Amino acid sequence: MTGKVFLIGAGPGDVELLTLKAVRCLGLADLVLIDDLASPDVLRFAAPGVEVIHVGKRCGAHSAAQHEIEALLVDAARAGRVVARVKGGDPFIFGRGGEEMLTLRAAGIDVAVINGITSGSAVPATLGIPLTHRHFVHGVTFVSGHSHKDGDEPDWARLAQSGMTLVVYMGLNHVSHIADALIAGGLAADTPAAAIQYGTRPEQRQALATLATLADAVKNQGIGSPALLVIGRTVSLADAASFIPSTQHKELT
Repeated sequence: MTGKVFLIGAGPGDVELLTLKAVRCLGLADLVLIDDLASPDVLRFAAPGVEVIHVGKRCGAHSAAQHEIEALLVDAARAGRVVARVKGGDPFIFGRGGEEMLTLRAAGIDVAVINGITSGSAVPATLGIPLTHRHFVHGVTFVSGHSHKDGDEPDWARLAQSGMTLVVYMGLNHVSHIADALIAGGLAADTPAAAIQYGTRPEQRQALATLATLADAVKNQGIGSPALLVIGRTVSLADAASFIPSTQHKELT
């Protein structure tokens, strides 16, 4: 009897942002495949004694290749197991969830997607940065800052002219290039910008700057991966004092 796979988004890091549906589906699994960017705290909601395999994927340090992960999912489900594939953020936003879904469908395996809160919305909110605001901006664009091996990358000039808040995933290693390209495309050098590391987690750190000074601020403040870049007028509303780590939510503990 063929099993089932749940593609579960674990949210950006704060375990309190895990959805109720994710908690329920985690408890149904007899095998969990978890990424590095998913908080290990989510495993408290797995069934006692469940088998856990860490298949962390982080820029420059992949412990398991994508095809190996997909083979594990297919083999486990064909063996009749119920698998929770746990990813940081949302599986369908820069999480390769679409690739895994198609592989599982092609193998005739039942797969369900459990949405997670993406870091693109949750992380800016920790600093009081709205992604849209009727007096500032009417839209937001999520974009990957990670260039492919063939050199393909976003059209930064077009994004500079969009008037949207820009939320850049996986862009920290290219922050200087991204800033230069946006400025060359016409985005004002004094546009407010932020780099936020370990967003929503107790160890969260951030650098608040302008587009022109963002790369220097990242370097001077030692911001490292994983980090999110946020660029746009509403970043001017950021207030670092507004961030309350989950460990300080006493009423929830």
